[in-house]
Amino acid sequence: MEQVNYTEAEKQFLTALKEAENFGEANPYLAFTLNELGMLYLSQGRYAEAEPVLKRSLIISEKALGSEHPEVAKILNNLAWVYYYQSKNAEAEPLYRQALAIWEKALGLEHPNVGTGLDNIANLYRDEGRFAEAEPLYQRALAIHEKALGQEHPDVAATLNDLGHLYKAQGKYAEAEPVVKRALAIVEKALGPEHPDVAQSLNQMGFLYHSQGKYAQAEPLFERAMAISEKVLGTEHPHTATSLNNLAELYHAQGKYAEAAPLHQRALAIREKALGPEHPNVATSLNN
Repeated sequence: MEQVNYTEAEKQFLTALKEAENFGEANPYLAFTLNELGMLYLSQGRYAEAEPVLKRSLIISEKALGSEHPEVAKILNNLAWVYYYQSKNAEAEPLYRQALAIWEKALGLEHPNVGTGLDNIANLYRDEGRFAEAEPLYQRALAIHEKALGQEHPDVAATLNDLGHLYKAQGKYAEAEPVVKRALAIVEKALGPEHPDVAQSLNQMGFLYHSQGKYAQAEPLFERAMAISEKVLGTEHPHTATSLNNLAELYHAQGKYAEAAPLHQRALAIREKALGPEHPNVATSLNN
């Protein structure tokens, strides 16, 4: 998989947006175009640019389609992701909940979007240490996705990854390993060996081995994840910084300080540029 040409994609979306503006502020096509542009910015880690675009898309969609339309829920969910990836959980949670409520009412309790909504709220609970509340949401999301999409769909893998992260956070390594391995197998088969989701699963598996002191097993996974992120997302993407930091932490744990230091420095520079100096991940990089 080759690196996404974000510059060309942005140019195309801005051209489409200019055309859509002619339809007026209450046109669903304008909202759709803004949402797509916002998601492009989100995929690049350009959160400060994504937020106002998605907010405008939300206002137009609510006006054009009504506040309980599934497309409105989609934009709410996307805006919540912008906040979540900046560790602004207090801003993300009410948007996630609103999106989930709309999807449950409009699409039914077993629709894949409901599974996504449950997974997102479970991630918030996990990050806050509310493990007992998170697990049943993950299990429900997994059941919905498996039933609606099949056992080998990437959305199934995404929930498995998140569930594995939950088990690892609790030190339940025996439960986490088969879950994360299954997620990795699914995304490699469905999306190809160089997709960013594969890098995410590799990082999860690497974390799992690192946490158990299995450094020799973790290292090739982190190295492969970093190579994928750099190739597909670019050298200045926040996910690339995460992969750099993971490998640096592994080297540090083994006393390989000379190898760790330049990776930590690169990760810090990327995060300061992409996320701003106040983001928690910047503080993590500074501590390292």
